[in-house]
Amino acid sequence: MRSLAYCFAMMFPLPACIEAALELARYDMLEDGTFAGEISKLKGIAAFGKTLRECENELRSALEDWILLGLKFGHKLPVLAGIDLNKVQHARLAST
Repeated sequence: MRSLAYCFAMMFPLPACIEAALELARYDMLEDGTFAGEISKLKGIAAFGKTLRECENELRSALEDWILLGLKFGHKLPVLAGIDLNKVQHARLAST
C-alpha cells in the first residue's frame, strides 16, 4: 500500500516539491536580530526577514518563483524527495 505522502506527491507534485525543499531550509539569526534563510541544495535560494516567520514566508516565495521560472524556461530542476518536476506530464503554466 502506498503512503499518503506518496499519493499527494503524485497528485500534486509542485506543492509536494516545495514542501520537500523547505524541509532542507536552514535559518540563522543575524547580529542585528533579523533572520536569514537558505536552501543550500538550490543555488541562489535565500531570503531575509525581520522575524523568523517573515523570513520563512520570503524563502517560500523565492522558492516558488525559482521553480516556476525554471519550469517556464525549461531549466533542469533538482529532484527533491523523489519528486522530479522535469518529468511531470499534463501540466502547463498560465501564459501572461
